Amino acid sequence: MVPPTPTSDTFSTPNFNSVSFRRYARIVLFAIWVIVFFLSLFSPALLDDADATHANAARTMALTGDWVTLRVDGIRYLEKPPLPYWLVAGCYHIFGFNAFATHLPLAISVLLLSWLAWKWSLRAFGARAAFYAALSMETSAGVFLFTRIFIPEVLVSLLIAAALYAFLVGLEKRRAVYFHMSYAALAFAVLTKGLVAPVFFFAAVFPYLLVTGEWRRWREFRVVSGVFLFLVIAAPWHILAGLRNPGEGHPGPIPMPGKVHGFFWFYFINEHVLRFLGRRYPRDYNKLPGVLYWSLHAVWLFPWSLWLPAALRDAVSRWRIRGLLPNRRTPEVPLGFGQKTTLLLSFYAGFILLFFSLSTNQEYYTFPAYFPLLVLMAAGLAYLESNGAFRRWVIGAHVAFAVIGAVVVALLGYGLWLSRNLPFVPDIGSLLAHRGVGDYTLSMSHFFDLTAESFAALRLPAILAGFAFALGPAIAWVLRVRRKDVSATMTVALTSAVFLVAAHVALVRFEPLLSSRALADAFNRYTAPNTPDSAAQLLLYGDQSYGSSVIFYTGRQAFLVNGRSSSMIWGSNWSDAPVSSLRMPTSKPSGGLVIGSSFSFRRNSEPKPTRCCEGAYIWSKRFPGRRCLQIGRSCRVLTKWVGLCITAQLKDDCAQDPSLDFRSYQTPQWMKTFQSSQSRHQP
Repeated sequence: MVPPTPTSDTFSTPNFNSVSFRRYARIVLFAIWVIVFFLSLFSPALLDDADATHANAARTMALTGDWVTLRVDGIRYLEKPPLPYWLVAGCYHIFGFNAFATHLPLAISVLLLSWLAWKWSLRAFGARAAFYAALSMETSAGVFLFTRIFIPEVLVSLLIAAALYAFLVGLEKRRAVYFHMSYAALAFAVLTKGLVAPVFFFAAVFPYLLVTGEWRRWREFRVVSGVFLFLVIAAPWHILAGLRNPGEGHPGPIPMPGKVHGFFWFYFINEHVLRFLGRRYPRDYNKLPGVLYWSLHAVWLFPWSLWLPAALRDAVSRWRIRGLLPNRRTPEVPLGFGQKTTLLLSFYAGFILLFFSLSTNQEYYTFPAYFPLLVLMAAGLAYLESNGAFRRWVIGAHVAFAVIGAVVVALLGYGLWLSRNLPFVPDIGSLLAHRGVGDYTLSMSHFFDLTAESFAALRLPAILAGFAFALGPAIAWVLRVRRKDVSATMTVALTSAVFLVAAHVALVRFEPLLSSRALADAFNRYTAPNTPDSAAQLLLYGDQSYGSSVIFYTGRQAFLVNGRSSSMIWGSNWSDAPVSSLRMPTSKPSGGLVIGSSFSFRRNSEPKPTRCCEGAYIWSKRFPGRRCLQIGRSCRVLTKWVGLCITAQLKDDCAQDPSLDFRSYQTPQWMKTFQSSQSRHQP
């Protein structure tokens, strides 16, 4: 195929090897990172569940100075390695306890991951591929989505990729320092995500060494000194954690008070081996269906996944030329650094995707595969642009992008049309109170909350996203047809960046549903010094994750009512676990019963009632500004569903006291029946 004809458009056909282009590229990449990632650090507040739970562990670490044993609400939390919490605890000492400090290490990790993609691709594939690889790291949907909460995936992705890059450069330059850097990065990855890090690393390196024959150079790998360095970095924390968290009693597979496995069994067997086999206890996790698991990667890597077919088609052609695929007419050709990179990253990405297709998984577990896939797709796209090969495949990707853009615009327009007569409600949680959001087990389940009512609160981000998809794909297509390739690719990236900004605005609108900060602020006002309730006690029903942001923003240790479950079930069974955190206090509380869930219910199930402490107040995440009801001597309520059940039975009590806040919501029939049967027991 004839290469593209040069044009006078310097932006479309820059000199990629010039200093000015590289300076321009760095400015663009840094600007996108600031707009998409840095500015989003200030909002929303920490979210309930994993986000605030992990933040509470880092907060406790910063306050107590215990850098070995993670604790949440005073209870041991041993299922995670410490490095992400060390980083966040350090940020707390500098910036205070807030969402910015919590998520800053994640944003910096994205910046470093983008820099590593630039550095590696520049060496392997050239400046154009380096620019595209770094650009894709900052504008792909999955990288953005899975750095909104405090999870270690982006950090472990950075460290494993750095270990692989250092190893490959060490092979090329034959210098020991690069091998030692690889061992060190791998050790820090173990302190970030556990044993899965060396599993992924060696699953990529071993087949690479076998295929290329470079295993014969094993003496250059500095195995003895490298393993020693690895152990010096990774082993001390594991040893200390095992010594400080021994087992108790004669434990079985299910922990019981005083009978619980120590750190080594829990961390290595339960959290690694049994989790992979799907036999971990407790079974508080889910697994994506196979078809959904594989197809969703097109979403997580969007929009760059659109060029995957073209990149694969080109890769097959080039590998045949290089002699690694069957082609009897082509002699063997020594591999360059670019071919070695392609081979290594292919093994790396392929193993991760296969591994989690067999293991239990969440949507973000395959995050480490994003780096190699995006680098390879960027390299393929850059090669296709510079050589003019398979141009129909490249333009076909733009056609698909334009079609997707049209569909997105149509869906957003339909949602805006349905909500045109609905009032704007800032508390989006009140619009979704009837939905079973508390039963979600996958991280992206809240996409199902995009109802017509919620669209009324999402008009601004919907208009912004619609504007981006209405113009961006069409402009990029026209530029590609006119052979302004770099301009077309930049337009795709900018379209995605605008969409991610809109997605962040939407996430901020969802804060009242996903976070309990407003509830914590109200509790802090009622319990301020020199107020009648200044000695109030904080109570949470169920697992602490339901209202983990309440614990963070109040800075109090909470009483957990029926809280020996899920993430707390192992730590709560140690004999030194604070008893006050696991049951109702014996003294009469003067504060509020804070329900940290989203007050969902299963329509076909009837939960058992729980007796609450006399004198406690019911607080509802549904009405964060006011206390709803003070509990009497024999009042029995459905505590987990209190946001719904106070409507019928307790309406009169609230109406008689103007200081109590009450709103009426439709109550399911089985709940009304239960309330009616309990009303005769009221004093």
